[in-house]
Amino acid sequence: MEATRERLADTIDQLVHRASPKTIARREAASVKGYFVDAQTGQPRTTNILKVAGGVLGVVVLFAVVRKVASD
Repeated sequence: MEATRERLADTIDQLVHRASPKTIARREAASVKGYFVDAQTGQPRTTNILKVAGGVLGVVVLFAVVRKVASD
């Protein structure tokens, strides 16, 4: 009975740790960093960086065009 209680307590501790906001934020930050930086070499992944930069630029241009058309 005591061993079962200990395992349950360990499981609950693990779940609390995995669900904590700090742990979630660290995990997401590592995921984003992994998208932009190669884990083995530590070098930036320029193709992914350029894709995101191109998407941001496209959205900015789209908003500028829509705003210009709407003001005419």
